[in-house]
Amino acid sequence: MNWTFKSVAVVGSGAIGLYYGGRLANAGEDVRFLTRSDFDTVSRDGLQVESVHGDFQLPRVNAYRSPADIGPVDLVIVAWKATSNGQLSQVLPPLLHSNTQVLTLQNGLGNCESLAEIVGPDRVLGALCFVCINRIAPGVVSHSAGGSMSIGEWRPNHQGRAVELERRFKAANIPATAVESLEQAQWEKLVWNIPFNGLSVADGGVTTDYLLESPERENHLRTLMAEVIAGGRALGLHLDEGLIDYHINRTRPMGPYRTSSMIDYVEGRDVEVVPIWEEPLRRAREAGVEMLQTEVLLKRIRERLDARG
Repeated sequence: MNWTFKSVAVVGSGAIGLYYGGRLANAGEDVRFLTRSDFDTVSRDGLQVESVHGDFQLPRVNAYRSPADIGPVDLVIVAWKATSNGQLSQVLPPLLHSNTQVLTLQNGLGNCESLAEIVGPDRVLGALCFVCINRIAPGVVSHSAGGSMSIGEWRPNHQGRAVELERRFKAANIPATAVESLEQAQWEKLVWNIPFNGLSVADGGVTTDYLLESPERENHLRTLMAEVIAGGRALGLHLDEGLIDYHINRTRPMGPYRTSSMIDYVEGRDVEVVPIWEEPLRRAREAGVEMLQTEVLLKRIRERLDARG
């Protein structure tokens, strides 16, 4: 597909949206941010990114309160949590023209399907962001590690868009790679997300260093990772056992990193239970694999959330 973009709308201007959208804007791209709580601060003071790949500031940011104010663009990047997806049917239509493509950066499974119901399956792409990042104040993002992005076509017959996104994102100092299988990339990230995000909530709001602090906790992480690999393999994906050591070893240097689900839990926000745990479990079960330890983890997460009220 011969497609490129000149204008971008970022839906969800939290840590992920501000960082990746900010990188694109810093490279000269026309990026328009749909903002909620940060609107006043970002409109007045701009965006500040403290990054291991180089700090930068955007004194002026194209921030908007509503999608109608943004208008149709060539590329929509959905960067908010999947817990906000119920708003997509109102947010997306004003941003579309006949050839607008939609890229979701969201965790877990089922997000592309949600987008396809609204914009049609032929517009949808997905990306997985492997990054340690937090929004530490309105309009201020701290990027402490990682930053790579794997981009894939949701429908493999639309080759070309992911390659163009890779090229343009790389030009914005984003280590991007167009992958052949989006589903493969999704499950590879779930090998990390299911245990680390899950236990950070189930254990009461803990950081990643705590989860790696003892052999017993690390072994539990490894058991959960092996289950995710088995679930993905049942779906025909080629998930290597080496992913376990890879994810453990890349997490140790993060120190006391707060996972996104842990932050949502301790701050009283909705946690992405469906895409990160429920949907992978459902798909694995349909493929004939029971992820028993992951089922226990999901039960513990629900108990924590119910107790929080």
